[in-house]
Amino acid sequence: MEEDLNLNKSADLFPEESLKELVEAGVFYGRKKSKVNPKMKTYVLMNRGGIEIINLYKTLESMEKAIAFVREKMKGGGFPLVVATQPAAHQLIDMAKESGFPYVAKRWLGGTLTNFRIITQRINYFKKLKADMAAGVFEKYTKKERVKIESEIERMTDFFGGLETLNRLPDFVIAVDSNLHSTAVREAKRMKIPTVVFANIDSNPDELDYLVPGNNKSRKSIGWFLGEIKKAIEEGKKAFEMTPKMEVSGEKAAVISKEIGL
Repeated sequence: MEEDLNLNKSADLFPEESLKELVEAGVFYGRKKSKVNPKMKTYVLMNRGGIEIINLYKTLESMEKAIAFVREKMKGGGFPLVVATQPAAHQLIDMAKESGFPYVAKRWLGGTLTNFRIITQRINYFKKLKADMAAGVFEKYTKKERVKIESEIERMTDFFGGLETLNRLPDFVIAVDSNLHSTAVREAKRMKIPTVVFANIDSNPDELDYLVPGNNKSRKSIGWFLGEIKKAIEEGKKAFEMTPKMEVSGEKAAVISKEIGL
């Protein structure tokens, strides 16, 4: 349906220079009116060609709030769990890999957040299997046994391949499309872990902490979201690295000494 809308005419709706990048990326493409969540109507500007047009002024406002949140979390030494299983959003996974963040690129495993202790045990087992395979520990096994172990590693990679650095619960979750990743969003909400989500107007805003409304099916549109989030992450990390680490106060040091028997 996007091709039915005239980009130049849409640009006339958003003439501000600050919105030019969003217009060119097609962030304004929403959904058919019948698919819009009633709670998202505040993000709709108008209907054109049967498609609800997302109000980019609202998108930019929401993005600014998300950026401030992400920057502050990173400034405090936090880290995100990135969730993007759809091919169009895998540029977000590339960013996670570059930064060393845990990510889910293929399939969300139920309980990743709500049953974290058990999931951690499985991640450690997966890591050990890989390490043993690389070290040649299984060379003494029969070919049939090695094939079985290799198949197990391959199967577990789909679930745990991006979670090897997840040694504690994340400080926030970044995701594209809350409908597609509804289980991840629900688990984060249950564990009181904030979510930053690029979601279209068919989503439920009540489930999301930092909702950025936009076209979450287009690589260009997702690329705009990623670019803004990536800048916030880099700025926050830089601020964290430049912040002098606070020394333990005398009172707190005394408590620690008492606890360890000094």
